[in-house]
Amino acid sequence: MKPTNQAELKLARIRDELNQTFMERAELIDGALCALLSANHVLIIGPPGTAKSMLAEELCQRIEGANYFQWLLTKYSTPEEVFGAVSLKGLENDDYRRVTTGKLPEAHIAFLDEIFKSNSSILNALLTLINERLFHNGRERVTVPLICLFGASNELPDEEELTALYDRFMLRFVVDYIVEDFRFLKMLQGASSSSRTRLTWDELDELRRKAEAVVVPGSVLKLITEARRELARQEVIVSDRRWRGALGVLKAHALLAGREAVGEDDLPFIEHLLWKDPEERPKVRDALHRLVRGFEEQARQFLIQGQELCQDYRTRQWESSEMKSRALVELHAKLAKILEKLDTLVREANENGRPARSVEDMRAQVKELQLSMMRGL
Repeated sequence: MKPTNQAELKLARIRDELNQTFMERAELIDGALCALLSANHVLIIGPPGTAKSMLAEELCQRIEGANYFQWLLTKYSTPEEVFGAVSLKGLENDDYRRVTTGKLPEAHIAFLDEIFKSNSSILNALLTLINERLFHNGRERVTVPLICLFGASNELPDEEELTALYDRFMLRFVVDYIVEDFRFLKMLQGASSSSRTRLTWDELDELRRKAEAVVVPGSVLKLITEARRELARQEVIVSDRRWRGALGVLKAHALLAGREAVGEDDLPFIEHLLWKDPEERPKVRDALHRLVRGFEEQARQFLIQGQELCQDYRTRQWESSEMKSRALVELHAKLAKILEKLDTLVREANENGRPARSVEDMRAQVKELQLSMMRGL
């Protein structure tokens, strides 16, 4: 579905422009835009030099008047570096507050590199700021304008005290260097979008309201419940809070695709919300794939099987016409078995309230193969 108004048109252009600039980052770009629309945070795991901070800064520049903050954390980092220096004037009044100008408490989009190297003097304030959007500054509790925080790391945390910080990132992505040579060449040539579409604050607010208004049908909620059950069977446990947060991301993803309701095509995207350890990623991806596209995938395998059987019959050199005729009868029987299996898939899809159109289309293709072989074509 095409965008229907100026704000949605701009969002679509921003998405296209970012994809022209950042090679092999389509999923991460969608994740960043979904985070922007749903007020969530993004964690990026990957080696240095994979354009992690560049994407965060570029996203910030797509919002007119937005403040950006970026910092590399080490175990020696001090709160002053992130939150601002202590106000001397405040100390004169026995008020231990910070001058936050240009620091994290005044940022709309922020990027913290090596975020899991933050020490305890930074960690507590950081947790409150990114989760509740509050900063305790002296005697005041200040609401911060933070929309989205990008955290980056070369590795996952292994210290218990960092578990809470890790869990604050609703979206998690693993990135690596560019794989395909033609995209690598495009990167070397500096090919990128020549324009930079920007959203006004009113347009961003409008898009966020539209995302919140996206409908989540009962059929999708049922699939999410099935996904939870399937992942639990594979010992992938996801918190209730994260499942709840997935709805906001799904709504944003649907809006990004120009839809007014979340559909099955949106569900595979929550792969980036459900894994905790990267080793769980294949399990999560496969479970969602089977759940959303399982009937279609099985039907496609049956169609390929039928096509291969017919191709083998056509290309084989038969020793006699009798053998060829006998093989044709066997082929007809095999295609009939495939049609029976496709009939079963159509019935199961209908019983589970799943779209069966694609399975029916592939069944029709197998039926046409059967008829063409019987006509001797």
